[in-house]
Amino acid sequence: MIYFVGAGSGAPDLITVRGQKLLQKADVVIYAGSLVNPALLEETKEDCEIYNSAKMTLEEVIQVIKQAEEQEKVTVRLHTGDPSIYGAIREQMDRLEEAGIPYESCPGVSSFCGAAAALNLEYTLPDVSQSVIITRMAGRTPVPEREEIESFAAHHATMVIFLSTGMLEELQVRLMEGGYEASTPAAIVYKATWPEEEKYICNVDTLAQTAKEHNITKTALIIVGDVVTHSNYRRSDLYHPAFETEFRKPCK
Repeated sequence: MIYFVGAGSGAPDLITVRGQKLLQKADVVIYAGSLVNPALLEETKEDCEIYNSAKMTLEEVIQVIKQAEEQEKVTVRLHTGDPSIYGAIREQMDRLEEAGIPYESCPGVSSFCGAAAALNLEYTLPDVSQSVIITRMAGRTPVPEREEIESFAAHHATMVIFLSTGMLEELQVRLMEGGYEASTPAAIVYKATWPEEEKYICNVDTLAQTAKEHNITKTALIIVGDVVTHSNYRRSDLYHPAFETEFRKPCK
């Protein structure tokens, strides 16, 4: 059996209990290089075979999995954060299906959740934003034309932007061209939940300057929207004394 496991956002104790147990019983672990906290590999058995997929191609990863499966070994494919977000897992799953190899997924704590925790942030504040757009800038890997930053910015929803720290000058221009005001709050969270975590609040038009001042060039998330400064939001109805729910009558 092959298990795709989310390693969590960085801190080793943010892996799920299920993920930890799978690591402990694995005979083979293929982990996503420097994006995974090496402390997690200490959870493995002494004789566990460990591979760093940063140095491997898809074909090489699949070959290791096939060899392990032939030997009836348990393999954990350890991805950063949650495997379903920028994890390139579908292509692996398709190859496994072609080979008749069974697999399962174990979710993890994504770095966008870790970044919110670092900032004590709620992404969905009443009357501010009830939607979160997770996206990235086009770089060496393209994005569909219909998903350009400008088109998402037009919604003025909360945006969490992955894999774009090296393009912040272009990003802030495109955010403003899409409709965000220059003064819209923004945040840069470097290595959320890792020991070396850094976090900075700024505005859309100072994203590049802020990153430069703190020498941040990669491994950071960008958050854009008024939720960053959590001002001018409305109290939620859920816990309002006048709001009736299935479990509580309204107070008079």
